[in-house]
Amino acid sequence: MANLSILELGRVREGFTRTDALNDARRLAQQAESFGYKRFWVAEHHNMPAVTTAATSIVISHIAAGTKTLRVGAGGIMLPNHAPYIIAEQFGTLDALYPGRIDLGLGRAPGTDQTTLRALRRDPMSADRFPQDVLELQAYLGPVEDGQRIEAVPGSNSNVPIWILGSSLFGAQMAAAYGFPYGFASHFAPQALDDALAVYRRQFKPSEQQAKPYALIGVNIIAADTDEEAKYLATSQQMSFANLARGQRKLTQPPIDDINTYWTEAEKLRASHMLAVSIIGGPDKVRTGIQNLLARTEADELMVVSDMYDVDKRIRSFEIIADVMKSVNGT
Repeated sequence: MANLSILELGRVREGFTRTDALNDARRLAQQAESFGYKRFWVAEHHNMPAVTTAATSIVISHIAAGTKTLRVGAGGIMLPNHAPYIIAEQFGTLDALYPGRIDLGLGRAPGTDQTTLRALRRDPMSADRFPQDVLELQAYLGPVEDGQRIEAVPGSNSNVPIWILGSSLFGAQMAAAYGFPYGFASHFAPQALDDALAVYRRQFKPSEQQAKPYALIGVNIIAADTDEEAKYLATSQQMSFANLARGQRKLTQPPIDDINTYWTEAEKLRASHMLAVSIIGGPDKVRTGIQNLLARTEADELMVVSDMYDVDKRIRSFEIIADVMKSVNGT
């Protein structure tokens, strides 16, 4: 039986404000909790006009304050952008405010461009220290040792669960070596999905946090009451990927009738590679897609991106996905 979760970017829609985006995310989380989703993660990205989750720990608190049982966390914190000690304090504080509900997913990429990385005042080579920084962060979140002179307060003894996130074999190998749960970013970089999962499971070494491998994978699912409506709603995400290819920094656009009038063949090809792990359709098509993906990957958890313009249609998408997943799991 696979768990079901949500990845949120707090996207700003054309005609709406950044405040709207953050409050829409909170409203979605409240609905997701009622639908039975396990966790709701937000991702750190910088210098992106359509994304409002750069101050990730603050957004997590906003979401967690509006929910009661849903696990809320980072999917993820780009650790090279931060001192591990600061992240321990931030997530220790979140755990103190929302006990037992906070997750900490960690990524090695900067989540931005090199110019913005300089604005963050971080060393571009800090990604090379990722494994050491993860273990340092884990130590700050763990029990205080005799003679320890630096303590994260709050943070110490919280044991906030750490996840390793990635889209290559590096993250899979690291998660396996240190016994962390692993999340693969197949919702935008699916090429190494099967190899990464195989490496992670084959090389996994049990740890105090994780006794056996646990693999979460990202998947784009646009669900609606009919296949035709889902295809129409999916054009907003497809336009976003076309704009990415063009280097255009647009807000999320309303859907259009025919995506082929918007993107070129080259943009379509690039988007198709990035969106290869996607399911678009009504309930039956979504059910078949989920069943096939789980049969292929044996994932323990699906983290869904359902990127569309209309908030109510988006909530309906997540409701359909949750209902379909119950039938897939036989619950």
